[in-house]
Amino acid sequence: MTDYGHDLRFGAFITPITARAEEVLSLASLAEREGLDLVSFQDHPYQANFLDTWTLLSVVAARTSRIRVAPNVANLPLRPPVVLARSVATLDVLSGGRVELGLGSGGFLEAIASIGGPSLTPGEGVDALSEAIDVIRAIWNTEGGPLHLQGGHYRIKAARPGPAPAHPVEIWLGAYKRRMLTLTGAKADGWLPSSGYAPPGELGGMNAAIDRAAEDAGRDPAEIRRLYNVEGRFGSGGGFLDGSPRDWAEQLAGLTLEHGMSTYTLMSDSAADLQRFAAEVAPAVRELVDAARARSAGATAGVS
Repeated sequence: MTDYGHDLRFGAFITPITARAEEVLSLASLAEREGLDLVSFQDHPYQANFLDTWTLLSVVAARTSRIRVAPNVANLPLRPPVVLARSVATLDVLSGGRVELGLGSGGFLEAIASIGGPSLTPGEGVDALSEAIDVIRAIWNTEGGPLHLQGGHYRIKAARPGPAPAHPVEIWLGAYKRRMLTLTGAKADGWLPSSGYAPPGELGGMNAAIDRAAEDAGRDPAEIRRLYNVEGRFGSGGGFLDGSPRDWAEQLAGLTLEHGMSTYTLMSDSAADLQRFAAEVAPAVRELVDAARARSAGATAGVS
């Protein structure tokens, strides 16, 4: 069993369609009212029918008071790391410490290049992401001196750090392949895959790669939060997230106890599904995981 003991969180992953802007904002407010912990949006600036993610996150943060907000995930090639770091820190300050940073290397290379972004290979994208994490954290560290970097992708000369975020913002990487998983283990605060690209049966091997990389970097693998964007339907099927809320809860609790996944964001634009996820699935997952953890703690105490 690989349960890292993280607190459980549940969230929403809402499509930022411009033509449905008011509905998008309404769903974000619903997520907070229903008790979800996180609301997030994809970031594809080359999509003309999508709202700009940072503008949207700012409006959502202004309309809410408790829920965390995050890009899922920010498109690094189109958001220079110094500017991104300052955008994140600014919104974190203005929202009272409610921002986290999902970050990716940019998966749609031709689309990025089509609007003036850099033309990178996948390998170059990973290298740039590794440099960018260092830049972002250095900008947030206001106790440090001017930042100098002569990297392969970012060359920064005497940049002053700041502003500092209101809380320790976590950097979560959307990662699937070996080099990205290695980078996640070496430098990230969290791993943020989607079930469509990383189905439950593949989580074990990916988690193992992250854990090995963390240990090689001198880190405890438990430092890295494991998040999961999931999609499904409430019904009577037998597949993953294709049944009753209790079926969903048992499957998600199993992923927590077996693979250490601890934040589940539902990819849905359905108010009814988000309500059921918050009201029926989330409490049941917490109950099942708490009970299993209590049994495990009791068994350990009995052995000692």
